[in-house]
Amino acid sequence: MKKFVNDPKNYVAEMLEGVALANPGTLRYVPAYNLIMRADAPNENKVSIVQGSGSGHEPAHVMAVGKGMLDAACPGDVFAAPPMDYVYETAKLLNSPKGVLLLVNNYTGDRMAFDMGKEMAEADGVRAEILTINDDVAVQDSTYTVGRRGVAGNFFVIKAVGAASEQGADLDEVIRIGKKVNDVTRTMGVALTACTPPAKGSPLFELGADEMEFGVGIHGEPGRERRKLKDADAIVDDLLEAVVTDLPYNSGDRVALMINGLGGTPISELYILFRRAHQRLADRGITVGRSYVNEYCTSLDMAGASLTLVRLDDEIEGLLTAPAEAAVRIF
Repeated sequence: MKKFVNDPKNYVAEMLEGVALANPGTLRYVPAYNLIMRADAPNENKVSIVQGSGSGHEPAHVMAVGKGMLDAACPGDVFAAPPMDYVYETAKLLNSPKGVLLLVNNYTGDRMAFDMGKEMAEADGVRAEILTINDDVAVQDSTYTVGRRGVAGNFFVIKAVGAASEQGADLDEVIRIGKKVNDVTRTMGVALTACTPPAKGSPLFELGADEMEFGVGIHGEPGRERRKLKDADAIVDDLLEAVVTDLPYNSGDRVALMINGLGGTPISELYILFRRAHQRLADRGITVGRSYVNEYCTSLDMAGASLTLVRLDDEIEGLLTAPAEAAVRIF
């Protein structure tokens, strides 16, 4: 394994300390709970927006903390849900008179941690609600989930609820908006290589030189099937077919299109994928109203990508275009 790593046990802590040091005055690091939070949080005039999940998916979610985005993120170790007490303590620290919204990607460990953390925080007088994100169309259930997985589409939920909160919406309204965005967001991913967690020191799975994992999860969990490698256009066609037909998206729709890198894919290749997706959507009579090409929710160093669509209307588009600040400026 060749990585810029000291002791793998300190991988997450050293990364979080670096994020905080790179954003002095705007972010605060609380080591006891793996917590990155806005320095000005909580704000009594807004709902606090909190996300967690495992580390290894950066910039999700610790690098999406900032004005108009998350108020805090409390990740667990690499590919591991945060402990329940991290969620509990974070909810208390972020307590606001307007409430706390906990965003949870649909994985079994995350749901358990956030459910228990929420219950304990409520016992201490915190008003907290959970919104579950499940945009992945690849599988209905997996080793890690009950239902569909939450993957790169979570960024659109973060952006929308973050904007609504910043505008002063109450907790019920923020939840309505988050559910609305989640309901029109769909994602599908593909892996060309496995990823290597620092603590393991070797790839999570093996792919042949001529193989790809179609519908892969962001922890390396299996997708729909292992397929023979195709060229870029053919891969996009397959991803797009799975995503478009799921909602479905129809001729006349206006959408946001995201091509998300999984950590080990050159940005140039992501734009090659975007080009084909844009063309094929136009062929279907679907207009790309907003474009996103970058790394949003990765799987460490996995070579691969995911494709996300969001059906836009005036409300959703207005929230996606609202001002935002974060450690990594990807919106």
